[in-house]
Amino acid sequence: MHWREHEALLASGGYPPSPEQAAKGWSQDWEAWKPRPVWTAPEGAQGRIVSLDFTGGPLVRAAKKQAESEEHRAAAGPLKAAPLKRSAAPPVPLVAKLCSGATIPQLGLGTWKSKPGEVHDAVLYALTQAGYRHIDCAAIYENEGEVGSALAEVFTEWDVRREDVFITSKLWNSDHAAARVEPAVRKCLKLLQLEYLDLWMIHWPITGSRGDVLSPSTKETWQAMEALVDQGLVRHLGLSNFSVAKMREIQSYARIPIAVCQAECSPRFCNTKLVQFCESSGIHYTAFSPLGSPDSASIFTRSGPPLMEDPVVRDVTARSGKNTGQVLIKWALQTRPNSSVLPKSVSAGRILGNAAMEGWQLSAEDQAALSELKPQERMVHGGVFLSPAGPYRTLKDLWDVEDDEA
Repeated sequence: MHWREHEALLASGGYPPSPEQAAKGWSQDWEAWKPRPVWTAPEGAQGRIVSLDFTGGPLVRAAKKQAESEEHRAAAGPLKAAPLKRSAAPPVPLVAKLCSGATIPQLGLGTWKSKPGEVHDAVLYALTQAGYRHIDCAAIYENEGEVGSALAEVFTEWDVRREDVFITSKLWNSDHAAARVEPAVRKCLKLLQLEYLDLWMIHWPITGSRGDVLSPSTKETWQAMEALVDQGLVRHLGLSNFSVAKMREIQSYARIPIAVCQAECSPRFCNTKLVQFCESSGIHYTAFSPLGSPDSASIFTRSGPPLMEDPVVRDVTARSGKNTGQVLIKWALQTRPNSSVLPKSVSAGRILGNAAMEGWQLSAEDQAALSELKPQERMVHGGVFLSPAGPYRTLKDLWDVEDDEA
């Protein structure tokens, strides 16, 4: 709209009254206001006149202000109120630092072997009611679509931001070739309904190849994963189920450092050498199967009673006044205070209980008793990947001699 001419007329004395206004006592001489050209656009002006105002007075001034406001509002578009989000439980205040300076929550929810129809509610409950801010996934778990639907619900309907949740996934054995790495992570992101992963790991040093040499090489895989960081699809890179020797080899050529090593760790298998290597190398250690992986017996054969039924574990549990799961998680955090731990559960009560790590400690005697359990043996030992044709014929081939003992 063009207001300049109207404002000038008002400043010079205003528009004359109409006959009706004059009859009410307006003093301006109506005859002096003969019809004349109202306004001529200056040379070079562009645009069009939307409206012209031939009246005057305070009513017109108010109308002009209203018109200007409506014009601005129409140009800006309608304002929509942001949807009110539901309040979530505050995050569990247990965090550690990665080599990049970023933080990783020390309590994460594992999703391995969570059945269809269960993992959605477990993730939703963990993030909104129990304060978890770390979710661990993997392609081979075959439940990332369900996890993704829970994440989308959390970030849309609850006051939990994407940047506050640390989300991990893993590259499966069949996708180690360089040409398959990026499609694999993009499939993962699509299922999880995310734009990026906080951590992307090689799940196992396994490709399905036969012979003495692993093919494709881990170097080919790692370098293809580094390109994902360059593209912003992944924030950090890591390894799962790798030995010290295999990690040292990667360190010899890695442009982007190993940020996280995820491996088994519980009183039944302390994995001391690997933990010490990670601590000395600035690699964050994440313990999976902290409860002894009680539901994986059908996959990996082993001897001895389940960890949660071990007499020493039961005695410590009785003295602590906590439940067995809480005791084993506390042991993991207390003996490795810079590490993180991934208990898996789909039970609301256990998810909440596993997060209750503040305000209590195991005694030094109980901590030592758990650390000295015998025998020390892997629960998740990877024996299903061994082959007489190689490249891993024995568990020592897979885990390397220096890392074969706890």
